[in-house]
Parts: sequence; structure tokens; C-alpha cells
Amino acid sequence: MAGKFGRTVDVRDGNVEKALRKLKKKVNNSKVLIEVREREAYVKPSTNRKLAQGAAKSRWKKYLRQQQLPPKFY
Repeated sequence: MAGKFGRTVDVRDGNVEKALRKLKKKVNNSKVLIEVREREAYVKPSTNRKLAQGAAKSRWKKYLRQQQLPPKFY
């Protein structure tokens, strides 16, 4: 079909449910909704830095937790 652009899905044999699932998967994989949510409100650069630092700390703590040996149950 000429003139297609963006995220499109063909409906075959009237199977709208399957086409809708495919469309949702395409939109989710393209991360369009995440970008829209991020642009809804302005976040100051200092707040962005603090959020990034907090995320880095939590990733580091998770890494350290994974490096510990499990407790012995005996």
C-alpha cells in the first residue's frame, strides 16, 4: 500500500485482535510512550542529575547484593 508511514499493521482475515497485539508490541519496542511520558513535564537538569545518581546507587547496591554468598541454612 503506497503512502504508509509510521507504525502500521495490516489486518489480515479480519483478525483485529492479532493486529492490535502486533501494534502494541511495535509501539512498546519503539519506546514512543516512554518518550511521551518524559516530555509531559519539564524536569530541571539538577533534578535529572539527582535521579540519575539515585538510579546509579541502586544499581550498585543491587550489584553488591548479587556478589554476596547466600546465607547458609543448616
